[in-house]
Amino acid sequence: MFLKYIKITFLSLLAAVSLGSCSDYQKLLRSEDTAAKYAGADSLYNAGKYKKALKLMEQIVPAYRGKPQAERLMFIYANTFYELEDFYLAGYQFDRFETSFPQSDSVEVAAYKSAKSYYQLSPRFSLDQKDTRTALEKMQKYINNYPDSEYRLETNVLVKELREKLEKKDFEVAMQYLNIADYLGSYIPAIEAFENFIVDHPGSAYKKEAYYGRLEAAYKRAITGVPSLVQERLITAQGYYNSFQKYYKNDTSEIKIKADEIAREIEAKKITILEEEPTR
Repeated sequence: MFLKYIKITFLSLLAAVSLGSCSDYQKLLRSEDTAAKYAGADSLYNAGKYKKALKLMEQIVPAYRGKPQAERLMFIYANTFYELEDFYLAGYQFDRFETSFPQSDSVEVAAYKSAKSYYQLSPRFSLDQKDTRTALEKMQKYINNYPDSEYRLETNVLVKELREKLEKKDFEVAMQYLNIADYLGSYIPAIEAFENFIVDHPGSAYKKEAYYGRLEAAYKRAITGVPSLVQERLITAQGYYNSFQKYYKNDTSEIKIKADEIAREIEAKKITILEEEPTR
């Protein structure tokens, strides 16, 4: 094993010297010598020449499967994609490394960089958040598996950022349902979206707005719906106002003022309906 290491080290040093020109690199690409390609790839990787290193790695990865050198090769292969900011392939290759080499000294770093790759893929909140959810799952798994990691504090910051992004996305979706309720012909999607938001994000900065949004949607559903169901739906809306009051009774914000106004309108309409009932 020691002799093999000496051989690889010697070949790496030789490669570092010989790959100084394009012609030497092209010759190596066309070569059938996998050991020389391994050494060349390793040398180029260490020199930060990731694009050139990657071309050599892609040629030899299949040949080294099951061999002692495979562990290091697969790690630097994944990390090359990471350094080139090809985060889809980096995340995928680091996942493969974790599965293939669970006892490796590098498995924790691979797990972290896999999660970090998916974090890098997370788009701005207005776009589809599939990658954000994947990143959050990966980050949380990493924290659970490596609670004493040197990356723990950074990972916690990234988790918080991802959660806030999902909160903002979910809240914006609920608001969109409210804004297009007339076009949809129903306020039910908005009510359900706000309810899901409240359940899924209990500590969110948008919690108050979500409680108010649910109240507003329920009230508008009551006054724009079938006349025979107005009273029943007003009672439902009043229940949502009571829930709002539970948390924000002493709030002095504009949202609280608007919520109180809806509550007064609910009471007024309920009284009007009761007064009209005998004449029907």
